[in-house]
Amino acid sequence: MKILMVNKFLYKNGGSETYMFKLGEYLEKIGNEVQYFGMEHPDNCVSNAVGAYTEQMDFHSAGALKNISLSLKTVYSKESMKKIRLVLDDFKPNVVHLNNFNYQLTPSIIVEIRNWEKETGHRVKIIYTAHDYQLICPNHMLYNPNDSKNCEKCITGSFAECLKGKCVHSSTMKSAIGMIEATYWNNKKIYEQIDTIICCSEFMKSKLDTNPILKNKTVVMHNFIDRCNNNNFTNKKDYVLYFGRFSQEKGIKTLLKVCKSLPDVHFVFAGTGPLEHEVSNIENIKNVGFKSGEDLKKLISEAKFCICPSEWYENCPLSVMESISMGTPVIGADIGGIPELIDDGKNGCLFESGNEKQLSDIIRSLYYDNDKILNLTQNAVNSKFFDVDKYSNCLLKYYSL
Repeated sequence: MKILMVNKFLYKNGGSETYMFKLGEYLEKIGNEVQYFGMEHPDNCVSNAVGAYTEQMDFHSAGALKNISLSLKTVYSKESMKKIRLVLDDFKPNVVHLNNFNYQLTPSIIVEIRNWEKETGHRVKIIYTAHDYQLICPNHMLYNPNDSKNCEKCITGSFAECLKGKCVHSSTMKSAIGMIEATYWNNKKIYEQIDTIICCSEFMKSKLDTNPILKNKTVVMHNFIDRCNNNNFTNKKDYVLYFGRFSQEKGIKTLLKVCKSLPDVHFVFAGTGPLEHEVSNIENIKNVGFKSGEDLKKLISEAKFCICPSEWYENCPLSVMESISMGTPVIGADIGGIPELIDDGKNGCLFESGNEKQLSDIIRSLYYDNDKILNLTQNAVNSKFFDVDKYSNCLLKYYSL
């Protein structure tokens, strides 16, 4: 089978790229041909045979977007259509697997894929993995960063709410572009051209299903993680771990209040973000900065438990899956897709998102109860998440249907 993976970035930039690279690598390993399409960049680590990529574009750059032609290019891109056509003509894929494509590549690539299909008679399945809420929310998070609240106004009203709330990077101009892009393509019903939309949580599916164009196309497949053989129940150290971004939507301000109220509990924070100064100013928090690889694995596996205090609609946080798979229980907020990963009282505990007292009470009761931690740890190790081979076997059914 020939599979064309599409993503705006073709280098290691975030979770969607990690997902795509690992999935593509495994699909090749089991005998498929895989090529990639996205923006050109000096750090690109995957490619296509004809070397066709779109010009690099930074949607975060206000200076670039002041140019009207560049602004319109984030809605409809003839360059993306031309370049993906070169790849289609050469590679002739059976499947085009879309990941993050809005603003830089634009949904116009879907138009071109279907045009090519009609002209050549070569059937193509279009699969889309929804890594966020982009199809129903122009800022992709269902969260207004200006008032730090979850927001579903674009679901219940119109995409004009994005402009009213300045939801995209707190910018009137970028929010206007987001509104235009979402309105244009939804009116065109472009997403009807997608065969299957992979949602990484039931929660995400429930939100995408509010759009009648998407409703009959969504399926749920929780993300995959690497296999972990950590069965050491006793090597726990005397600390509680938070790792990830230090930001408002991640629930950091609530967690910091809880840390201050529990001076005898030792916390380790690993990450970076806009609230880093506040993290570093609390006595019982050790800020070890950004960690990855074996250093991060060691931090996770040796923690008594981890905390995921999010206050936005997290989809399927790998931080929760990684912690549990390493035998480290997770205290998680009951928001978004988090409750789908934590079996309350078995491999972790759930608390009401934003509820400072409830989170504090759970931490206090768990921190000093080694028998409870041991029981949660043993259950965590036995929790079953998909690895890439099981995930791929399930995905191949949608490729071939």
